Amino acid sequence: MTKDMTNGSPVRSILAFCVPLLIGNMFQQLYNLADSILVGRILGVNAFAAVGSTGALNFLIMGFALGICSGFTIPIAQSFGAGDEDEVRRRTGQLIWLGLLFSALITLIAAVWTGDILRITQTPEEIYDEAYRYIRIVFLGASATILYNLGSGVLRAMGDSRTPLFFLMGAVSVNVVLDVVFMKLIGMGVEGAAYATVLSQALSGLACLVYIRRRVPMLRLNRDDVRPDPRRMRIIASIGVPMGLQFSITAVGSIMVQSAVNGLGTAAVAAVSAGSKVHMLVSAPLESCGVAMATYCGQNLGAKKLQRIRSGVNAVVVMTFLYSAAAFVFNFYLGNAVAAFFIDSAETSILADVHRYLSINGAAYPMLSVIFIFRNSLQGMGFSSQAMGAGLAELVARAIVAFGLVGRFGFAAVCFANPVAWLFADALLLALYHVELRRLDKAWTAEAHAHDRRESLVSVRLRSI
Repeated sequence: MTKDMTNGSPVRSILAFCVPLLIGNMFQQLYNLADSILVGRILGVNAFAAVGSTGALNFLIMGFALGICSGFTIPIAQSFGAGDEDEVRRRTGQLIWLGLLFSALITLIAAVWTGDILRITQTPEEIYDEAYRYIRIVFLGASATILYNLGSGVLRAMGDSRTPLFFLMGAVSVNVVLDVVFMKLIGMGVEGAAYATVLSQALSGLACLVYIRRRVPMLRLNRDDVRPDPRRMRIIASIGVPMGLQFSITAVGSIMVQSAVNGLGTAAVAAVSAGSKVHMLVSAPLESCGVAMATYCGQNLGAKKLQRIRSGVNAVVVMTFLYSAAAFVFNFYLGNAVAAFFIDSAETSILADVHRYLSINGAAYPMLSVIFIFRNSLQGMGFSSQAMGAGLAELVARAIVAFGLVGRFGFAAVCFANPVAWLFADALLLALYHVELRRLDKAWTAEAHAHDRRESLVSVRLRSI
């Protein structure tokens, strides 16, 4: 079911779109927790640390895949907001070729450089083999991830965030079942968790394609729509590739920090892995609001409703700040209770580090909410290259912490890596948002005045006849 987000109450439009995203995100994070619990309980703490140690590397490669998929669908949201159904179909048709191209690229990277990157990040020797086997399979299955995210992204671009939720829930359910079958019943080890992830996403992606073909008439493509069009592909890639690179640049900073953490030993890796799992769960509503703003701003840019963009952004900032306060309380008092599901309660020193990590990160959630809202808003309006600068700011901040502070202050410095990175990114994003809005305002005002002058001249000529 498509939804026009260019009319009605901005808050209601955003919330109606955001709630299914939030449910899906929470469901995904709960799955991630369940996956980690299964790995930790079935295969042990070393296997859990091995999978956890690949988190930053996974974000580097698969984050790029997710970023390009999100960016590729923004021009579709803009065309939908402008009411141009023909252009929606033509742009959707070009996603087929772009998806194939980047699937092949990511698979090539996985085949050649996975082991080297794990070595560079100082993955502890006792968990290296399991980490390599796990992440290599995930990367080789990148086409399944791209298939699902392109299909669901197109639906979201047209205002339908509910249908992708159903496919996600199905994928997560299949994933958990396959985890148990592959790891516990068949005894495949960490490879079982990787295969479960790839297969479940492939099934979900295929289901998404079938739904689009049968239930979304606007997206029934003909031969002309899918004929390669370099011009349209350049337009789509000009937004999608910077978004993917922004994710990867951020991930490079995370890899730097992960490398520093790996140098502190397996216990520190386990603590950060556990803390990150809880953090991802608790921060999911902030991320969902950000994703909603990309579609909201994309559609309203297409409809040329700048004030509506401003109103929506301001309202979401207030909502996310209120949630951030509640999230900090949860992290401080209940974060360790969640972490204890996959870290044995006897590991008291690891759990103490988890509590410190969650408390410090939770206190900085207002800064994280600013990143999600303003970065996605800029990207939704087509300013992906500018927003990529926020990723560079985060990279600089994490490099300072990883190379300058972790060696001196140990795990305490690791806990501040995210807040420092968020602060650097916020300073840039807020400035960019206001600058780009002023530019759009001036450009559209000048365009409106030029149109009025043309209409006046036509009227004068008609009266003189």
